Amino acid sequence: MAKQSSRFEYFKSQHIPELTVLQAALSDFSYDRHAHEEYAFGVTLSGRQDFFSGGQYHRSPPGNVIQFNPEQVHDGHPGDDSTLGYVMLYVPSAQLEASFADAAGSQRAGRFQGSDTLLADPELRRAILDLAGLMIHQQGTRIDQEHALHRMATRLVQRAGKFQPGGTVSRPDALLLRAKEYVHAHLEADLSLDDISQAAHLSKYHFLRLFRQQFGITPHQYVLSCRANAARNALEAGVAPNEVAFRYGFTDLSHFNRRFKRIYGMTPHAYQRSVT
Repeated sequence: MAKQSSRFEYFKSQHIPELTVLQAALSDFSYDRHAHEEYAFGVTLSGRQDFFSGGQYHRSPPGNVIQFNPEQVHDGHPGDDSTLGYVMLYVPSAQLEASFADAAGSQRAGRFQGSDTLLADPELRRAILDLAGLMIHQQGTRIDQEHALHRMATRLVQRAGKFQPGGTVSRPDALLLRAKEYVHAHLEADLSLDDISQAAHLSKYHFLRLFRQQFGITPHQYVLSCRANAARNALEAGVAPNEVAFRYGFTDLSHFNRRFKRIYGMTPHAYQRSVT
C-alpha cells in the first residue's frame, strides 16, 4: 500500500488574528532546523514525534506536550513508520505577557521562558487542545480563546514553581466596578480582556489580578455568568433557546445547553418549560 503523503493545514483565529494553529499529518516529511518568533505549543496526537532542540534529542509519544520558547531552534520528523499526527499553536509573546505576570504575581514575569521542552501534563494538554479546537472549528468567542491562553500560561508558571495566587481585597474598587458595568452593557458583543481592562483604565496584568482578588472569579467566568443570567431572563420572556444562544455568544445550542446546565442544573429548554 502506498504511503500517504504529508498534510499541513493552517488556521487563523477569527477573534485573535495573531494566533495560528497547524494541524499536521507527517509520513514523508522532515523539518529543517529553524526557530519561530512566537511561542509554539504542540500536542502529539498519533505516531511518534522526534526532534532535536536545546542540545538534545526528544521523542514525543501521543498525549505529550511540546513547548518551544521564542527563537528556540528545533527540527522534527516522524519517529517511526506510522503517520505522525499533531497540532501546534503559534502564540506571540504579547498575547501571553499579562497572563504570565498574573500567574507569577509580578509584572517582570511577562517574559516567562519555559525550561522543559517535552511535558507530560494533562492539564496543559487540555488547554492547548481546547484552544486549537476553537480555532480549527471557528467556535467560541474571543474571551473563550483568551481564557484557554490564560489556562496555558498559568499552568506553565505553576510547573515552574512560580505561581503566586492572589490574596483578598477588603473593599470594592471603583475601577473594577466600572469593568463590571462595561460587561453588563456589552453582553451581546464579542468582548475581549483588552476591552474590559481599558474600560476600567487598568493594564491587562493589573486588571486580571485585581478582578480575581476582588470578586473571587476570573473575568472570563464572570462574563459567562452574566451571559447565562441574561439568557435566563430572555428564556423567561419566551425567546427561543436557539435565538438566545446566538444572541449571547454561545457557539451553538449544545454549547449553550452545557454552560446553562452547569449553573442552573437543567437545559435552557427544560428551564423555559418549567417557568413559562
